[in-house]
Amino acid sequence: MLMFDSTICNDFEAASSLEWLETNGIGGFASGTISGVNTRRYHALFTPATEPPLGRIRMLSKLDETISIDDVAYELSANQYPGKIHPEGFRFLKSFAVEPFPTWLYEIDGIEIQKKIFMPHGRNAVVCTWTLKRLRRGDRRRISLAVRPLLSFVDYHHIRHDATGFDPNYSEDGNTIIAQPVPDMPLIYFQHNASHVEQTGHWYKDFEYAIERERGFDFRENLFQPFAIMFENLRSASILISTEPMPGPNIAKLERAEIKRRHRLVEQADEQSPLVRQLMLAADQFIVERGSGHTIIAGYPWFSDWGRDTMISLAGLTLATDRPEVALEILLEFASHISQGMLPNRFPDAGGEAEYNTVDATLWYFEAVRAYLAATENYVPVRDHIYPKLTDILVWHLRGTRYNIHVDTDGLLYAGEPGVQLTWMDAKIGDLVITPRTGKAVEIQALWYNALCVMADLAERFGDHEDRARYIAMAHLAKLSFNALFWNEDKQCLFDVVENGNRDGAVRPNQIFTVSLQHSMVDRERAAKIVEKVERELLTPVGLRSLSPNDEKYVPVYIGSPFERDSAYHQGTVWAWLIGPFIDAYRKVYPDSEGIVAQMLSGFESHLREAGVGQISEIFDADPPHAPRGCPAQAWSVAEVLRVGRTASPSPIKNSTN
Repeated sequence: MLMFDSTICNDFEAASSLEWLETNGIGGFASGTISGVNTRRYHALFTPATEPPLGRIRMLSKLDETISIDDVAYELSANQYPGKIHPEGFRFLKSFAVEPFPTWLYEIDGIEIQKKIFMPHGRNAVVCTWTLKRLRRGDRRRISLAVRPLLSFVDYHHIRHDATGFDPNYSEDGNTIIAQPVPDMPLIYFQHNASHVEQTGHWYKDFEYAIERERGFDFRENLFQPFAIMFENLRSASILISTEPMPGPNIAKLERAEIKRRHRLVEQADEQSPLVRQLMLAADQFIVERGSGHTIIAGYPWFSDWGRDTMISLAGLTLATDRPEVALEILLEFASHISQGMLPNRFPDAGGEAEYNTVDATLWYFEAVRAYLAATENYVPVRDHIYPKLTDILVWHLRGTRYNIHVDTDGLLYAGEPGVQLTWMDAKIGDLVITPRTGKAVEIQALWYNALCVMADLAERFGDHEDRARYIAMAHLAKLSFNALFWNEDKQCLFDVVENGNRDGAVRPNQIFTVSLQHSMVDRERAAKIVEKVERELLTPVGLRSLSPNDEKYVPVYIGSPFERDSAYHQGTVWAWLIGPFIDAYRKVYPDSEGIVAQMLSGFESHLREAGVGQISEIFDADPPHAPRGCPAQAWSVAEVLRVGRTASPSPIKNSTN
């Protein structure tokens, strides 16, 4: 269990740096910090997905809670205002834990009160409960609880500044409070077992969000406080907040069902490693419904579902968690969005057409299909619904598709044009692309070759002998050309990008995919040198650096303004997800290395107790102590650590094309 005692909970800086996350399986979420203070614009008790998995609205920022013992009031909340923290409820915290749900234990004048927050799966709802856990024998003091909601009602990327268009009114229907502060947004329901409700109607001004200020964004917000929900003679209090009323909700039943669902996720995998068990719970938070199938949220709190992230994450989040049916649903769902031989890069939060500005998401789709078949051998749906799509993708890449993506005469894949960023190193500031990588990027060639080999294997199984011969010939040409163009003799590793005779010698992690993928173009000798180079210059306890410290463009710390951060995003910053392909490659080169692999993963065990508790962050500073940055919960970070943590050593390097 991930638990923190009073030494952490009573320390405002420490408790405010630790974030919790609850999700509902349809794109909605709740998040905040142990201390109770919101440090991000995205922190909120209720952010439902009104058009699952998107259309997220930050409806309820938080609840301010006050415990009264006789006539003495104790405020449990914490808010950051200009130059002041008020109140300081974290000083009453005895402990905090995240299993099975975010749970706070307060100790006040001899009594203990437990608070829990959870989201029922598949519902735009969040449940908050307060339970009196310990009372001195013979203690006859009157204990009551007042809960004051603070409403925002804005798109979750935005901040509320004023009351423009905000309706302060609400209505009551028995033990249900109903409000619709913004006309074109859904209603919000508060179903409670309180004694009564008192109208208030106050604007609380100048909440400050420390991380937004640090990141150079707007960091002050005003929130509306419409009413107080009053619980007299407190023993057990509950509030269910939702976008639709739930007739006669049985809170205890909802809680038991959610606990059972989560326990089943872990127990069915029969996994004893504490790291893996926790990550199996973390993995579940990214898998959400899209249409009639599923997709993967790339990260919390600000990402939606991205094609690249989904395909990279699929094996770890679904196959390594024994959920192959979800993997197939994701593959089929994305197959329906293929356009001109390309997988969408992302689905905009505001809806509308998907964006197709990526070259690698489509190639990762082939690898995701391969991983699914390796785990299940369920070829029928792939033959009937996916294989034709894969064939069409290759046709489009031979013909040429968006952004000058096409197969060159040497059999390698060219991609890019001015002003666009098509690989995973996609930082862009206005019209400035930080790492354009236009031409023939090394990992794109690795993925292209892997895709051709996957198609050759599928063609053989499905009896397409003519196509199989064609794919083998294409793969053979790509392999010959690649080895002639990409080996950097001076640095004993691979060039990062080749374009019209220009070869980029920057030492980046992208070359590791030439070894890690199932089908490899490099021989054993070169594979060993690539792994050695990456290990020596890029490996850290929490992933791979995106650029060698020996490079003059290396940026050691990811902080500052949006410009400064985007400039550092792929110029040294450590990416956790890259530990997966590195371990794959390391295992191929050094087959008897499980003890060393375990050591490589140990850094993530301690990381579970920082930043996003129980999760793995998106990125880390390039230099020690490798402070976590970016999203505190990132899908491919969790997926890749989980995948290699549950996978045995792979077969030796497979680089044949027949």
